[in-house]
Amino acid sequence: MSKQVEQRHVEVFFDGECPLCVREIRLLRLLDRRHRIRFTDISVKEFRPELYQKSFSDFMDEIHGRLPDGSWITGVEVFRRLYSAVGFGPLVVMTRLPGVSHALDIAYRVFAKNRLRLTGRCNAACGVEAVRE
Repeated sequence: MSKQVEQRHVEVFFDGECPLCVREIRLLRLLDRRHRIRFTDISVKEFRPELYQKSFSDFMDEIHGRLPDGSWITGVEVFRRLYSAVGFGPLVVMTRLPGVSHALDIAYRVFAKNRLRLTGRCNAACGVEAVRE
């Protein structure tokens, strides 16, 4: 493992065809001056979810992150790690307060469940498999 990879704080698996996701990732790339984040686009044909013992649907259902020790995180915790990696740790602490944390978890679950519909990428059945084709 190279020294640069060892210093990474988190790898984020994002949908490069989601306009909202791409906007967030673009901002994080600009803020990530120390290259602490590894960005993995799950929408490219070369991406193979089975290499991670996960399905494409797993990655589409909610944002995933992988820590240097190989452990997985999902949902709001991924964003906490990403923003901590770019220097916003003191602000991230506030997202862990009991009421705030709960509200963020609920809001993210609602967003994740409706992300394809909100970004105009939902077919009649709103199936993930149709998006992958």
